[in-house]
Amino acid sequence: MSNPFHKKTNRRQFVKTSSLATAGTLLIPSMLAAKAHIDGDDAIKIALIGCGGRGTGAAMQALLTKENVKLVAMADAFRDQLDNCYNTITADDISDWSGSEENLKDRIDVPEEHKFAGFDAYKKAIPLADVVILTTPPGFRPIHFEEAVRQGKHIFMEKPVATDAAGIRRVLASAEDAKKKKLNVVVGLQRHYQTKYRKWVEMIQAGAIGDVVTSHVYWNNDGVWVRSREEYSKRAGRPLTEMEYQMRNWYYFTWLCGDHICEQHIHNLDVSNWVKNTHPVRAHGMGGRQVRIGKDFGEIFDHHFIEYEYADGSRMYSQCRHQPGTMSRVTESFQGTNGEAPKPGVLLTRSGHQIFKHDGRKDANPYQVEHDELFEAIAKGEFKFTDAENGAIATMTAILGRMATYSGKMVKWDEAINSNVSLIPDGFTWDTTPPIVPGLDGMYPCAIPGKTKVI
Repeated sequence: MSNPFHKKTNRRQFVKTSSLATAGTLLIPSMLAAKAHIDGDDAIKIALIGCGGRGTGAAMQALLTKENVKLVAMADAFRDQLDNCYNTITADDISDWSGSEENLKDRIDVPEEHKFAGFDAYKKAIPLADVVILTTPPGFRPIHFEEAVRQGKHIFMEKPVATDAAGIRRVLASAEDAKKKKLNVVVGLQRHYQTKYRKWVEMIQAGAIGDVVTSHVYWNNDGVWVRSREEYSKRAGRPLTEMEYQMRNWYYFTWLCGDHICEQHIHNLDVSNWVKNTHPVRAHGMGGRQVRIGKDFGEIFDHHFIEYEYADGSRMYSQCRHQPGTMSRVTESFQGTNGEAPKPGVLLTRSGHQIFKHDGRKDANPYQVEHDELFEAIAKGEFKFTDAENGAIATMTAILGRMATYSGKMVKWDEAINSNVSLIPDGFTWDTTPPIVPGLDGMYPCAIPGKTKVI
């Protein structure tokens, strides 16, 4: 497969709407008809696919837009998760969860027959909606995105958009179809919707600090939730199948999550790509499991350090770590030939004189902005957002880094994007054996640098 990304640093060629601040709009006849329909009695109908914490938040943000929207269908692999989500968003007081005191009940019309559970639930929910929110574990994103595009739906999907190169290729193919069908697609890389980042990146790209020669990007913190097999077996009143357990504890399995370098650090990697208008061409690094070990921590690493190289010879130095009690840092910085961008919203000359500092105290919540702008475009009948390609590039950058740390090798982008190593099972049932299973001691095998094959 030829490399569709390796182009000169031309922003329009790299990803046409990644900043969105300068994205153009296109009004087409079919959407004018849709607008006329929406302006009548009917709302923009939403289906939520994936009802966990992020899905619950995304549904609320969609419902809190000023447009005439209504949630009409919900789908999740687990019925109890769907019910928890439904109870949360229909509660009298959602302020603790959403920060808003609005009551969303008038915007929710999900009868029992529109609540779907199981691996094929998404196929039943998507036809009922105009807009689909995809917030399942990332391993399913290519499958769900492909189906939503096939059915001609506008889409909000969370990052990352895949967990392996095969999934990336699938997303890219669907992204092209989405553009042909004039479907708006927004990906949850919310820094692109944050005023501070938009202005900061725009000024860096305009040459405020000269040519960017190094990037430093970080996602170092304590980590996230973990779900024990014993706890969920007790809730079920029986031992879980291996597929059930891994789906419940999805963050710790690479086929479902992509490792935390994909699930969280993608944000920071994406900012560096955004500034550089391109993606790295190769990467090498190191990583492993030092603190986060045990039966409930699956197979993923708890730390990664990667040196990425861009085609112009500049470097991105990447750190991500999940280790309690260590220094926390989640940010990006850039060094240029004429100055420095030491943190988001700040620019300095080489002598340290401040030339820009953004006051973000009145900035809107970017998680809300991404939905506000998406639904405004749909309501107006505009074709404005084509985030899927950028989401795929950002995800592939994270996968490239994971390949480098898992293998201990220098990995080239062209090799990585064409990798035939697939992490996803051929089919999905609760009795399907996942790609990785625990040993007799209950521990999962993990990548061994120098031995693990990633291409």
